[in-house]
Amino acid sequence: MSYISMNLVTMFYLIASVCFIQALKGLSSPSTARTGNAFGMSGMAIATVTTVALIFKLQAQAATTGGLGFSLVLLGVVVGGGIGAFAAKKVEMTKMPELVAAMHSLIGLAAVCIAVAVVAEPWVFQITTPGVALPFGNRLELFIGTFVGAVTFSGSVIAFGKLSGKYKFRLFQGAPVSFPGQHMLNLGIAIALIALGLVFCFAPGVEPAWTPFIIMAVLAFILGVLIIIPIGGADMPVVVSMLNSYSGWAAAGIGFSLNNSMLIIAGSLVGSSGAILSYIMCKAMNRSFFNVILGGFGGDPAAAAAGGAQEQRPVKSGSADDAAFIMSNAETVIIVPGYGLAVARAQHSLKELVEKLTHKGVIVKYAIHPVAGRMPGHMNVLLAEAEVPYDQVFEMEDINGEFGQTDVVLVLGANDVVNPAAKDPKSPIAGMPILEAYKAKSIIVNKRSMASGYAGLDNDLFYQANTMMVFGDAKKVIEAMVKAVD
Repeated sequence: MSYISMNLVTMFYLIASVCFIQALKGLSSPSTARTGNAFGMSGMAIATVTTVALIFKLQAQAATTGGLGFSLVLLGVVVGGGIGAFAAKKVEMTKMPELVAAMHSLIGLAAVCIAVAVVAEPWVFQITTPGVALPFGNRLELFIGTFVGAVTFSGSVIAFGKLSGKYKFRLFQGAPVSFPGQHMLNLGIAIALIALGLVFCFAPGVEPAWTPFIIMAVLAFILGVLIIIPIGGADMPVVVSMLNSYSGWAAAGIGFSLNNSMLIIAGSLVGSSGAILSYIMCKAMNRSFFNVILGGFGGDPAAAAAGGAQEQRPVKSGSADDAAFIMSNAETVIIVPGYGLAVARAQHSLKELVEKLTHKGVIVKYAIHPVAGRMPGHMNVLLAEAEVPYDQVFEMEDINGEFGQTDVVLVLGANDVVNPAAKDPKSPIAGMPILEAYKAKSIIVNKRSMASGYAGLDNDLFYQANTMMVFGDAKKVIEAMVKAVD
C-alpha cells in the first residue's frame, strides 16, 4: 500500500464517487433503497481504504520512523466504526432522527478540527512548505468550512435535544425560544463573522492569524445555537434535512482546502441533495426556503400557544372491536401512519391487520405525508421494516384525491399532518398541505390521549361527527383489531 500511486488514488476516488451517486439514486425510492444503501456503504469503504493507503504512502515519503500518526488514524477508524456500529444496532426506529442529528453534528465538528489542523501546519497536508504562508484561496476555503462546520455542529446539537425531548434545559424544548432583538443579534454576529473571516484571509505574514480565526469559530458555534432555538418542534423535519445540507457543504469546503476530490464530490452531493430535500420539505409545510436558510422560521410562539389551547368539546369514542367491525364492512380503507405508530413499534401488527382485511376483500392503502414522523421518510422506513408491499404505499399528492371516495380512514398516531386547521387562514399552520382524511365517510383515530401534536395545536378532525376515537397504545389497539377481524 505504501507504493499506491496518485493515479490509483484518483481512480478509486472516482469509483467511490460513482457509488455515492448511485446511492442517492437508489435512496430516491423505497423499492430501491436497500440497493442504494449497499452502493453508499461500498463507496465509503473504498474511499476509507484509499485514504488510509494514501496516508501510509505520505508517511513513508516523509521518512517518518516514529510518532503515532498512522496508528492514531487506525485507532480512530476502529473506535469510531465500533461506536457507529453499536449505535446503529441499538437505536430504535423512533430515535432515528436524533441519531441523524448527532451524526450531522460530528461531521460539522470534524470539519472544524481539520481546519484548525490545516491552519496550524499546512505543510503536513502538502498545501505549502514550512516558512511559506497559506495562500489567500486556501484561507478563504478554511474560513467557509470552519464557519459552516461550526454552525452545523452546534445547530445539530440543539436539534438533537429538541428531537429527543428528554432534556429539561429550555434550549432543548420543542417550543420555540425567542427574545427581543434576536434577529438583529443574529445579523450582528453574521457581520462580525464576515469581518473576522476577511481579517484572517488578508492577514500578512507566515504565522496564521489565530485570534480572528478562533473568535470567528466561537461566534459560529453561538450562531448555530441562535438560528435553531427559535424553530418549533413541528418544523424539525425541515431542520434535519437543512443541517444535512450544511454538513455536506462543510465537508466540501474543507475538501477544497485539502485539494481532496473525494471530499469535494461527496460533500457537494450531500449538500445539494440536502438542499433539494429541504426545499421539498418546505413546500410540504408551507414554509419559506430562504427563511429556513437564515434560521428565521418556526412560527409565532404566541400564536402557536393560542392555537394549542385545548377546547373542551365532546368526542365520540369506541373500542378496537368497533373499529375492526367498521373496517371489515368497508370496501376501501386508507391508513395514515404517524409518530404514535413508530413509538409503539406497531408496524408489524399493522401489516397483519391489513393482510386480514385484504383477505376479506377490503382494498387497503397507506397514505404518507412528507413530514410524518420526526424526519423525512420516517414512515416509509418504518413500513419498509415491516416489509409492507411498496405498491400499497402512496405519497400525499398521489392519494389526496381519493379520500372523498374512501369508506374508512384509520389514523394511527398522526396529528398535525391531518389537521383541517391548515385550511384556516388564521391558523399558525395555515397553508400547510395535509392528508385530507376529513373528507372520508368514516374516520377512526387511534391516540393515547387528546393531547395536541408536535405543533401544539388542537385538531378539529377529532371532533367531527363521522370521527371515532380509539384511545390506547397503537400496538395493543391494532392487535385487538386483528383478533376482532378474525
